[in-house]
Amino acid sequence: MPKRSAGLLMFRWREGTLEVFLVHPGGPFWARKDDGAWSIPKGEYEEDEDPLAAARREFEEETGFAAEGRFTPLGEIKQAGGKVVTAWAVEGDCDASLLKSNLFPMEWPPKSGRMQEFPEVDRAGWFPIEAARMKLLKGQTRFLDQLAARVQSGTRSNKSPG
Repeated sequence: MPKRSAGLLMFRWREGTLEVFLVHPGGPFWARKDDGAWSIPKGEYEEDEDPLAAARREFEEETGFAAEGRFTPLGEIKQAGGKVVTAWAVEGDCDASLLKSNLFPMEWPPKSGRMQEFPEVDRAGWFPIEAARMKLLKGQTRFLDQLAARVQSGTRSNKSPG
């Protein structure tokens, strides 16, 4: 059975432009990667766990922000590695500069026997949809399409997806 993750695609309107909140993975492997490396905040969950509850938990663990509001299903995608990701959209706002991520242990440098801790997410940002398309992991861009299909073109402000 493939690994499953659940995540949230937070969005907001700024001056008539739809923006999404993305995170950049932490750790040495991702340090020099940018375009095509960002993700929605997400994480794995157990088979008996509610996926939306897991998505909300992972969002808070990876960013330090709680997501509240109406959660709109965006469906699921299968990433290149086989992991299935289920996502929801939620309108919200947070200050990306106040990001506070949980840490994970990793042997670094490889084969050194030395364990170090790295943030699961090392930075976050708000991006207009087209910029987000360039930043986001290729397999997750379908979530942007699903979000865009659920909201009107940037003329609304402070409204939930409809």
